[in-house]
Amino acid sequence: MELRSVEELMDLLYACRYEHALRTAALLRRARPADKELQVAGLVHGIGQLLCPGDPAGRAIHAAEAVRPLLGERVYDLVRHRGPAADDDLQRLQHAAEESRTVAFDAGVLEDWRTVLELVAARHSRLGAVD
Repeated sequence: MELRSVEELMDLLYACRYEHALRTAALLRRARPADKELQVAGLVHGIGQLLCPGDPAGRAIHAAEAVRPLLGERVYDLVRHRGPAADDDLQRLQHAAEESRTVAFDAGVLEDWRTVLELVAARHSRLGAVD
């Protein structure tokens, strides 16, 4: 599955259990407020659970492949957990994902992230990667 619009991605995120994703993205926003791609990777990294529930080992790959056309190579690499994304960014994403399982705070609502997703998608589109 390839996501071609922010609306498709939002629908998928709403279908997932997204509280963990919201907390992960919020923690990344606090740590790196200017790094929208890292924050978005934290928000979407868990969609693989919905895309391939019977393949736990392949969830990261399926999630990364789904968002690649819309959000670009860096988000793809971060969600897939491989380089050339900086090792520090991967560690930060993994740490935020782990921390978000144990911390309890109001991370807002999913709709708060629509504009950030649109910004990242638009930036990627300007690079000529999306029709």
